Amino acid sequence: MKNKVKFLISGVSAILFALLIAVLRLVDVAPAGPQGTSIGLSHLNKSVANLTGVNMLWYDITDWLGVAAILTAFVFTIVGLVQLIKRKSLLKVDGELLWLGGLYLLVIGIYILFENVIINYRPIIMPGCTNPEASFPSSHTMIVCVIMGSAIMLIGRYIKKKPLCSGLQIICTAIIAVTVVGRLISGVHWFTDIMGGILISSALLALYSGITQKTDK
Repeated sequence: MKNKVKFLISGVSAILFALLIAVLRLVDVAPAGPQGTSIGLSHLNKSVANLTGVNMLWYDITDWLGVAAILTAFVFTIVGLVQLIKRKSLLKVDGELLWLGGLYLLVIGIYILFENVIINYRPIIMPGCTNPEASFPSSHTMIVCVIMGSAIMLIGRYIKKKPLCSGLQIICTAIIAVTVVGRLISGVHWFTDIMGGILISSALLALYSGITQKTDK
């Protein structure tokens, strides 16, 4: 895929993410969450929530998949640090790993932003909590999609054995799919929270892929 197409996908995904935020603030806003918290597209979100119900087993499963994603990020971070120590220069570290570090920092920044600029609250009060928590975008969806999606791109560079490479990429893809579906059916997020997580992840991954492909040339 050409760089321009990747940057276009990134831009379109980012615009759709921004539009989704606007819609959630303006369209069909009604108190639908715990303690009277309001949600945009309330009829759509309530319909999906009523359909899925709450399943804390899936919440726990996706939490563990999130841990797997964090460990994956840790592995790539260690690879970058080893290169830095051996090559004794930050500029000699593989460009993909340097940009990956920037991608991780951007994800952290987005997570902090939406913990403070609250668009939605969760549809349920989480166990051990007394107040609703921020829910949009699904940070779990965003983190897993970005980490495992970027891992799929990089595995082929660092693992030359095709069966192992393909196997790991399939595992990464499966973790993404199970996380997205599992987070939705767990009932701890509104449908639009999941969609927001997917859109921002798509924007970040397409941007990362476009930049790394461009710097390789």
